[in-house]
Amino acid sequence: MGDTTGSLDHDRSPVGDTFAVTLDPFLALGGLFAGSVVGMTGLGGAAIVTPMLLLLFNIPPAVAVSTDVVSAAVMKPVGASVHIRRRTPYYPVVLWLTMGSVPGVLIGTWLFSRIAGGAEGDETLRRMIGVVLIVAVVVTLFRLRLRTFAESHGDTPLLFSRPKLLIAGGVGLVVGTLVGLTSVGSGTLIAASMLILFPSMLPSRLVGTDLVQAVPMLVVGAVAHWGLGEIDATVLFSLLLGQIPGVFIGARISSRYNGQELRWLLLVLVGSAGIALLGAPTWLATTTTIGGVLLLGVPIVVRSVRDRRTRADSSVGPP
Repeated sequence: MGDTTGSLDHDRSPVGDTFAVTLDPFLALGGLFAGSVVGMTGLGGAAIVTPMLLLLFNIPPAVAVSTDVVSAAVMKPVGASVHIRRRTPYYPVVLWLTMGSVPGVLIGTWLFSRIAGGAEGDETLRRMIGVVLIVAVVVTLFRLRLRTFAESHGDTPLLFSRPKLLIAGGVGLVVGTLVGLTSVGSGTLIAASMLILFPSMLPSRLVGTDLVQAVPMLVVGAVAHWGLGEIDATVLFSLLLGQIPGVFIGARISSRYNGQELRWLLLVLVGSAGIALLGAPTWLATTTTIGGVLLLGVPIVVRSVRDRRTRADSSVGPP
């Protein structure tokens, strides 16, 4: 992935000093892309936004992490409110996940502040984000197997036993720590864990539970990161300006396109970003990205053209 330095290297607007906000149109377009992808595929936004800020816009790692946590804290309640109205979340699970994730995100933010203030802080954070991105890709691939397992156990009674809820609290603690430290990992790791613990949970209820439990964690994490003064107001404003409409656009597209090929393509891109942040040679990350685009992006375009021609032919009809 390239290193296209944005205009923010010389025009930062840290919230901790003065709230001087300017708009970066390229960041807004990046936010639009990220929001659309999240709306279409359901993949975690941080796995897209954080490496995008680091690799494409050359944002310092500490600023990228803190700003993304605050951005997610603004975005998550939008999706969570929809599921609350539909009554999909399981609140006992939400409660136990939150009991772990809220202290976890505080621990992670404390670790983040210690690492970011060190001599090699930026490089350490880049590598840690790279590791979490690779883990997120592996876990997402593992979820494909878990989905088969969950479907075969769909008739199992859904029991919220104390041991399972305690495990959920432990999962929340681990995930909260990762989010506070890197901003990445919330949706992917929580969803996979819920599939293992509660295989008969309906997908809609799993998503609702995941979204609602993330809100208090991200709000607490956003306040903690805000206090560190690493938030860039221009990055935050520009991202949200693109992400908010992007999520709605992606959600509307998802009603006509299931996003399966795009999901695979994004896994390749996230994996490429992960190995780039881990210090892999540029040619390796670039080759992986190009190969993924050719192998997975071309079928998306071909399918889109074929579907369009099919619709056009059907609209003409017989004379």
